[in-house]
Amino acid sequence: MIEYFSQHQDYFFYALAGICLLVELALLGMSGPLLFVALGSLLTGAFISLGLVHAFSVAIVLLAGLSVSSAALLWGPLKKLQNKEVGPETSSDMVGKVLLVTSRITSIDGRVSYSGVDWLARLDNSSSEPVEAGSQVQVTSVEGTLLIVKLV
Repeated sequence: MIEYFSQHQDYFFYALAGICLLVELALLGMSGPLLFVALGSLLTGAFISLGLVHAFSVAIVLLAGLSVSSAALLWGPLKKLQNKEVGPETSSDMVGKVLLVTSRITSIDGRVSYSGVDWLARLDNSSSEPVEAGSQVQVTSVEGTLLIVKLV
């Protein structure tokens, strides 16, 4: 195998790119540095295939340079893409339910009862006045385990 890769250096870099991508996907969730090493490996393999690089030592330096360059160029845009805000959850089967208020609800916190369980709740942006215990509210959206409600 070592002899094969020494004769086909471009395939070595393609294999390195594939291994880096697999490890990145399986362990790091596309948020780690192996993505940039994979991109550098892929481009280095392409340069070798095109006959632009002949020495293995030059290929290693090229791999390092391309990996660092791609990280410098793509880190910010990829982080912004990953951290994109998600709107409120409207596909939950809780949306539209009318529930009983068990603890006064404000724009910060409160509690409602559903199926015998007390749920954290807060008022949506359209409601400004607190809702007292014993009133009924309707769920407008869900943010994790927090129900966003409005007065019925």
